[in-house]
Amino acid sequence: MTNHISQGDNGRKALADALNRILADYYALYFKTKNFHWHVSGPHFREYHLLFDEQAAELLATTDPIAERVRKLGQQTLTSIASVTAHQRIADNDNGDLGAQAMLAELRSDNDQLIARLKELKILADEAGDNATDGLLDDWTDEAEQRSWFLAQSAHAA
Repeated sequence: MTNHISQGDNGRKALADALNRILADYYALYFKTKNFHWHVSGPHFREYHLLFDEQAAELLATTDPIAERVRKLGQQTLTSIASVTAHQRIADNDNGDLGAQAMLAELRSDNDQLIARLKELKILADEAGDNATDGLLDDWTDEAEQRSWFLAQSAHAA
């Protein structure tokens, strides 16, 4: 019986660690999306400026539920920008002169990476028997898929 509980605790710890990594990715993608929002220019400025702002707001809104899941699993969550940097896998982009098409492509690629990681996280949630996280992951995956789709369709319009 003790061994089963230990494996469950290990699964919850692994899930919380993975949630912290995805939380860092959300923050990194939020900052990148806001960077592009602030620096986009060109003939589709208004459209992309608004799109990036909407997507950044959605990303930021998801950070609190992710962090709260980590806490509900009895673990500590990220505490600072340095903590985010240590856990993120989404690459930063400090280029303020990037063209709109490159911005769309990079954000789409980043959202596609996020989708893949969310699906991996779903496996961990299932292994840990965490139905609550499992259900949230479905919503977060759907939102990321929609962001990716909007970015792809916007790139075709340019």
